[in-house]
Amino acid sequence: MIHILLSRWRQGHRTLPYPKEIPTLPERFRGRPRIQAELCPEGCHLCADACATEAITFGPKGPQIDLGRCLFCPDCVEACPEGAIQYTSEHRLATRTREDLVVAPGEEYRLAAALDADLMRIFGRSLKLRVVSAGGCNGCEVDVNVLGTIAWDLGRFGIQYVASPRHADGLLICGPVTRNMELALRKTYDAVPEPKLVIAVGACAIQGGPYFQQEEQLGGASAVLPVDLFIPGCPPHPLTILDGLIRLLGRLEAKGRV
Repeated sequence: MIHILLSRWRQGHRTLPYPKEIPTLPERFRGRPRIQAELCPEGCHLCADACATEAITFGPKGPQIDLGRCLFCPDCVEACPEGAIQYTSEHRLATRTREDLVVAPGEEYRLAAALDADLMRIFGRSLKLRVVSAGGCNGCEVDVNVLGTIAWDLGRFGIQYVASPRHADGLLICGPVTRNMELALRKTYDAVPEPKLVIAVGACAIQGGPYFQQEEQLGGASAVLPVDLFIPGCPPHPLTILDGLIRLLGRLEAKGRV
């Protein structure tokens, strides 16, 4: 026992100081993309042609990226001859509405706002979530589970994962919601007492991800349930997931909107 205690003492404090400090992200991290429409050659759609999930469309101001569909792969960046699209290190991606997930040149990206006063009074200090893997590849599930480790310590924010939907305040859904999982997901949702929340994590849970054209899936959680928080990525970094969850609980100021 003394050796265990000594080892723990030598390790020191292991929990990341987020949100007071942002952990150093690796250089290969791909965060929110930046679009410089002025660099786009006229009539060039190479970035959209390269996108496997049809996340890039063209609006009045040039190309725009739907982060709900985006896999954060480098294909569009590599396809653009002028470097008009680049990934930044911005980890803050979660939004409250599906429409806010679109990144367009010169437009504000609206980060997730906190719950309203009534729901904040209920969930603000204690939020229990039932994680549902609705046909995903397990990538998002892994990063969701990482938040329960000592380095992230999700419980310090009053957020915990629970085994039963009857003990939950809401669902955290990963995967595109396959037809085989539709009934199970509906029953799980019905078992959560009112009021309740639904959180969609990852491109699959938002819009079907790389499987969006497959008839075996329904195109994300919104096709089955009302969603209160969208956290994009393939998979989202644990920092992105945590940021979205604590924004929902009002732990980060609205000035985080950029």
